[in-house]
Amino acid sequence: MLIRKPPAIPASAITPKDRYLNRRRFLGGAFAAGAAALGAGRLADVLAPRTAFADAEKLPAVHSPLSTTGEQLTSFEDITHYNNFHEFGVNKSDPAQNAGGLPTRPWTVKVTGLVQQPKTFDIDTLLKLRPLEERVYRHRCVEAWSMVIPWIGYSLSEFIKECQPLSKAKYVQFFSYYNRKVEKWADESTIFWPYSEAMRMDEAMNELTLLTFGLYGQVLPNQDGAPVRIVIPWKYGFKSAKSIVEVRFVEKQPTTTWMEQCPQAYGFYSNVNPNVDAPNHSQRFERRIGLPFYAQRRETLMFNGYGDQVASLYNGMDLRKYY
Repeated sequence: MLIRKPPAIPASAITPKDRYLNRRRFLGGAFAAGAAALGAGRLADVLAPRTAFADAEKLPAVHSPLSTTGEQLTSFEDITHYNNFHEFGVNKSDPAQNAGGLPTRPWTVKVTGLVQQPKTFDIDTLLKLRPLEERVYRHRCVEAWSMVIPWIGYSLSEFIKECQPLSKAKYVQFFSYYNRKVEKWADESTIFWPYSEAMRMDEAMNELTLLTFGLYGQVLPNQDGAPVRIVIPWKYGFKSAKSIVEVRFVEKQPTTTWMEQCPQAYGFYSNVNPNVDAPNHSQRFERRIGLPFYAQRRETLMFNGYGDQVASLYNGMDLRKYY
């Protein structure tokens, strides 16, 4: 279902990110001054839902030539407050409000399945595994909205090499963090948790597929999939698994969360394809979040505009059938 968002305000009226964060620090100091009167425990309870990225760690990276060029970046505010992260709610504003309790340190990622030897990586090891790059990618949602986001990470292929998969591993599957005590909304849904996504090995090894740790020069906010996620820019956004705790290599195509929920709408491949409609709306057009209302609507590009890099992965396939 397409959830409508009010028309965007002009870009000139949007508070710059650095001023926004400085204001948060100032307000944090003002609240701290009143801690004695309110009580430290009570103050923590009041502030907890609002601290998802108040003191975010900087994450320096070099600019990547793989970046999309010539498009206006979506604001930090929109990227962090207009999200799909169903473990924390179905409304776009829910993840920013509810994901503050996601425990991102310590954090480990298990490697299982068809590998030479199962391994476990902690998040700090992953961060140092390869030099970090900033890649500006288009992000297209199956609900027909889009953004332009400056992600930070390195090609997933570099991580896969460290995992040492066996030759018979044809697919790689990702599992997201799941804890009912943290993700309170999850009990009210019909989804079989934990959330999982998967792709073919050649898709995973494509240089565009990004193992992602941050955006806008800092670590990922919780609502955007902290501390590590996948970004696959030529596929619909739900394919980019968030808050990953396990990577599994398998021989046969696995069933993923949204395939299980609604296979007629969420196929395994889920490449951005304007010629294949969703069950209740066309995919031929999209609206760019954050732009003035009159400038939001635009034609959707095949493979989200990354066809030169990825179309060869699907030579000979009927992309209406393998959607």
